[in-house]
Amino acid sequence: MQFLLALVVVGPLIGAVAALLPAPPGLKGRSPDQAVLRHGVTVTGVILLATLVLAAGFDHDHPSKMQATTDISWIPALDVRIHLGIDGISLPLLVLTALLTFLCALYSYFKLPEGPSPRAFVALVLVLESGTLATFAVLDLILFFLAFEMVLIPMYFLIARWGGAGRQAAAWKFILYTLLGSVVMLLGLLLIGLKSGTFDMVALATDNGRGLTSSVQVTAVLAIGIGLAVKTPMWPLHSWLPDAHTAAPTVGSVLLAGVLLKMGTYGFVRILLPVAPDGMHTFAPYLAAFAVAGIVYGSLACLALARPGAKGDLKRLIAYSSVGHMGFVLLGIASMTPTGVNGALFANIAHGLITGLLFFLVGAVKDRYGTADLDTLAGATGAALYGRAPRLGGLLAFAAIASLGLPGLAGFWGEMLALFGAFEPAAGLSRPAFLTFMSIAAFGTLLTAAYLLIVVRRVCMGANRDEPRAIADVQSYEFAAWTPLAALTVLAGLWPAVLLGLTDPAVQKLLAGGKS
Repeated sequence: MQFLLALVVVGPLIGAVAALLPAPPGLKGRSPDQAVLRHGVTVTGVILLATLVLAAGFDHDHPSKMQATTDISWIPALDVRIHLGIDGISLPLLVLTALLTFLCALYSYFKLPEGPSPRAFVALVLVLESGTLATFAVLDLILFFLAFEMVLIPMYFLIARWGGAGRQAAAWKFILYTLLGSVVMLLGLLLIGLKSGTFDMVALATDNGRGLTSSVQVTAVLAIGIGLAVKTPMWPLHSWLPDAHTAAPTVGSVLLAGVLLKMGTYGFVRILLPVAPDGMHTFAPYLAAFAVAGIVYGSLACLALARPGAKGDLKRLIAYSSVGHMGFVLLGIASMTPTGVNGALFANIAHGLITGLLFFLVGAVKDRYGTADLDTLAGATGAALYGRAPRLGGLLAFAAIASLGLPGLAGFWGEMLALFGAFEPAAGLSRPAFLTFMSIAAFGTLLTAAYLLIVVRRVCMGANRDEPRAIADVQSYEFAAWTPLAALTVLAGLWPAVLLGLTDPAVQKLLAGGKS
């Protein structure tokens, strides 16, 4: 198990180095470009397989226990250790990351975005995968920061070199926002480590803030929270996200929404809730207020983009919807209750599956029509995907209703549990305030349904006008890349106990200060 977890974290890095080397003569296939793309599919496939074996070997009877642990001294002078491990909180995120990266590599094998060398593209995707997997597996604050930062450079280049219009400005905005947030976060992590005498996240969670004064905890939560909030992204620190998604290639948007945004909320749960509970208690009402502001703001922005004549970009609309959906995750965390935090973790996974599928589908629509502008797509009566490409239209409608939280699909449970957490927040938090937040968030679900149904009506319905060129329906490689996400969306919606059975014991232990 220890070897498998180390392989999952380090394997993509080794694969990235190999991608930059010349392919052996017998493996080149029709061309070197095809060989390196096949290499990307192979490496991400091996990592996914290793992650699934890791999940199968996981002790599901004790999901609150750290498993597959490795603990090696790295920098003795600072007591920084190479400490790896997984529990019921990190395992689902590990599997989600490996799955989405593999599906992106598979999709890119057949539909590589326009840009420079495929070698560099594959290497960057693999480095990105390694950084995200490491973020969810490391148990040392310094290593967490290094892994957290490791993903910035590959994502910057994926946007700047393989993106669409406005990619340079979007890439710079992405890197500047996240780097500035990370500088503040590093100060908070160092403050915790130096004041407590250790950077070990397990030891700090077990101590549950008893070794830190209230003022230190408040300062640390403020500093670390800003860095995590930028990556989440939390309103009003979200403005880099719509530009990044609009300019990014399809697989870049899938990985950004499905994986990178989860790193911020994971940091709130793994570090701030158990390590600085007093500081989180102080800031929880403010975090909840920003969360519900993001829910309403994201929905109103999507409604404005969806209306006729607004020249709204579909990718930009889905990006703003992520601001709203991540608001529910933050609301669940702010409740500081097992119900709310479990809802946040469930919503994290659901958002990765559903929004990843949405970006795949919107990318396919853009490839077929040459634009993601909603007015251009819809024309006078609608894009009529149901008539032109019924499978593509049906999948888009499915992803939209999953995103609006229809019961029976994955999007429902996370939002419902987050609202339940706000209904009965942790002791000491103002219940009237959280009831107000819950009511505003519930109103946000209505706005979400409104803009998604407008999008479905304008893109999927309408007169099936004759076109000079036919619109291709779902291709076999698209079907292979999208089916797992749709199937898991249904599975998580019908059988939520699979995920909640993993997260709940770990969350209970985390909130209880390391006591099962």
